[in-house]
Amino acid sequence: MFVKTSCCMSSGLTVEWSAATIVFVCGAVFIAAVLRGITLAAVPLISIALSPTEAVVITILLQCMIGLRDLPVLRHLVARTTLVTLSVGALIGTPLGLMTLYALSADTMRVVIAIIVLLALLALIRQVRVKPGPRRALAAGVLSGLFSGMAAMPGPPAVAYLLGTSTPAVQTRATLIIFFFITSLFTLPGLWVQGMLGQPTLLMAVGSFPLLMIGTHLGGWVFRQLGEGRYEKAAIAMLAATAILAALRGVWGLL
Repeated sequence: MFVKTSCCMSSGLTVEWSAATIVFVCGAVFIAAVLRGITLAAVPLISIALSPTEAVVITILLQCMIGLRDLPVLRHLVARTTLVTLSVGALIGTPLGLMTLYALSADTMRVVIAIIVLLALLALIRQVRVKPGPRRALAAGVLSGLFSGMAAMPGPPAVAYLLGTSTPAVQTRATLIIFFFITSLFTLPGLWVQGMLGQPTLLMAVGSFPLLMIGTHLGGWVFRQLGEGRYEKAAIAMLAATAILAALRGVWGLL
């Protein structure tokens, strides 16, 4: 059985999804949730089977659903000044990311996405921190918006900035989750204007959301079993592997 997407790619082609592709995408969302890295793992994994554009759309929709779920609980915990400054920057950077996503070919985007993931992991390993300040927060927001529009990955610049502040861990987590929600909302109109949103991607996101929830709970259980150190090493290794697979898929297509 095939599902034909109505999303327009930069090449002007449409894509048919087989049952195997749908299962693969749902599995990719589940694995990303287990790794507790939906913003880093989902797009490179999904883009192995689908175009990066469709992977970005599905991930953005999932981030919106996560945000709607978490907003009532976390909205009182956020660092409001930091959140506003990051969001203003993201509003500037998101259109640039969307233009990049629309302009580059699918295989080039796979390589670009893999590079972003690998650089983010390197920054995590090296514990990169950005000194706090309004200008730096704005710059981090611009980069987050760029990465969100281009690859549904707003996390690395915002994480590096917030970890460089004295914000408590609970407040940092809440601020990041709500910020990811905001960047997703910024990205949606651009995806719609460029004809990237369609019924198949919406149905795929809605259909895979329960798996994301299950994977998140399983990831929490694995984290408690392995401990923070071993879990982080395993997650980084898995995320690096997904990025390399996506890069190989892209390079193969470019040859």
